[in-house]
Amino acid sequence: MESKIKRLDIYQHRRHNKNLLLVHLIFVTKYRKKILCHNLKDDIKQWLFETAGKYNWYIKKMETDMDHVHILLQYRPTDCITDIVSRLKQYSTYHAWIKYGGMLSGYYKEGVGKLPLVTVCR
Repeated sequence: MESKIKRLDIYQHRRHNKNLLLVHLIFVTKYRKKILCHNLKDDIKQWLFETAGKYNWYIKKMETDMDHVHILLQYRPTDCITDIVSRLKQYSTYHAWIKYGGMLSGYYKEGVGKLPLVTVCR
């Protein structure tokens, strides 16, 4: 009897190797603010999928809560996990601020880059 459970162990076949590299990533919102709801949650997921596709990574599973995102991602042996995290965070954050900047600015205060030089140099 054949199992109907979807298998996650689909190996990547290369010329001289066969591999299955998975990483579990958790992205948390700044200060654990519960802002991932409705359209923002859906858009964040879409931007993460777009980024993964652009770099030939495969998101096996992704779940969101109000303040974090879990991702199970398959990647190649030539990819560095720190680069993967950087690209995923940069792309999704950039687009979130462009589309939802008005809403997000209400949750987060301005950073040091927005302060006058006198205030910073005291």
